[in-house]
Amino acid sequence: MARAFPTYDGGYTGVKICFLCVEIFAWGKFGGFGRSTRVIGRELVKRGIEVTAIVPQRAGQGPVEMLDGIRVLGFPAHRPFAMTRLIREVDADIYHSQHPSFATWLAQRTMPDRRHVVTFRDPKELEDWWLELTNPSLSKAQVLLNWLYEDSPLVRSAIRRADGLYSAAPSVNEKLRRKYGFSSDPGLLATAVELNRTVVKAAVPTVCFIGRLDRRKRPQLFFELARQFPNVRFLAAGKSNDPEWEAELRAGYGDVPNLEMLGFVDQFQSARLYSILSQSWILVNTSVREGLPTSFLEALANRCALLSSVDPGGVTRQFGYSVRDDDFATGLATLLQNDAWREKGNAGWEYVRESFEIESVIDKHLRVYHELMSQSATQASKATA
Repeated sequence: MARAFPTYDGGYTGVKICFLCVEIFAWGKFGGFGRSTRVIGRELVKRGIEVTAIVPQRAGQGPVEMLDGIRVLGFPAHRPFAMTRLIREVDADIYHSQHPSFATWLAQRTMPDRRHVVTFRDPKELEDWWLELTNPSLSKAQVLLNWLYEDSPLVRSAIRRADGLYSAAPSVNEKLRRKYGFSSDPGLLATAVELNRTVVKAAVPTVCFIGRLDRRKRPQLFFELARQFPNVRFLAAGKSNDPEWEAELRAGYGDVPNLEMLGFVDQFQSARLYSILSQSWILVNTSVREGLPTSFLEALANRCALLSSVDPGGVTRQFGYSVRDDDFATGLATLLQNDAWREKGNAGWEYVRESFEIESVIDKHLRVYHELMSQSATQASKATA
């Protein structure tokens, strides 16, 4: 039986949460999963929660690190069973997977008397894995290893046994029903986003690209768009996992006068990312596939419209322009005409305020944790509302 949740006395001192994730936003790994894990962990620490994250160890990362108050434990990526000792040593009240993986199964096997929660962030069907395989960030072998780590029969069995199942956004629920045969939608533990209440847009048309400059993201389409719209300012924030590919991009597009290639911008070290989004009228996403990108939510939180060839749950259509046949030029012209982007961006800001604003998201996490630890094992399996 899981331990009782400590009595609430204005704080949550004594509660121990362990995040299981494929990354955290540091040490050269800067994806959406890691960003969400770090933000949620940081905010829980502020509320008095003891937070640990167990992640694959990256170059320059020690086996034990402190990051925004989060204790980060690293294990060798090629030795996933090394997590067993770490999971046991953490001795958490709740093990929270920031997307299901082999770690979810291993934590259940290692600590069966504790609560185990899953947040689905980017469920991938076979078509998604094929797109990953044909547009790898590093190598096809790495994609296949990722598939085994995230989608094996062990992972599916862990999902069935979890005490709580949640999605990071309503837009992924349809895919979850198809992939896992869920009869109803999971609960919502949304991605936490800081709402910008003092947006100041640039005086000249400005669009941005936020993300890795990897092949799957197709940044070259954004750069070509800059050539087609010389009177629009283009800002690209990000770098590639493949230095040679990035060097080719810079050699090919470095002379475009209205394109600024800003490199990686660390949102945990400065306010520069939010300055870029606050200035921008439109966020452009050229990727071949996405879940619901964190960059979409951050852009909407800064009243940017969306221009993208992916449309998770209809979010792009609702708050921007959904591109067909890679015709980004028509989409950009449409959003710029008569300032159509502005109404879309304002509506997107309200969407984020209602479901993703950081304070309410953290409150929901705390309520879920409290309910799971307060209920019997039978009740906990139903705690997904």
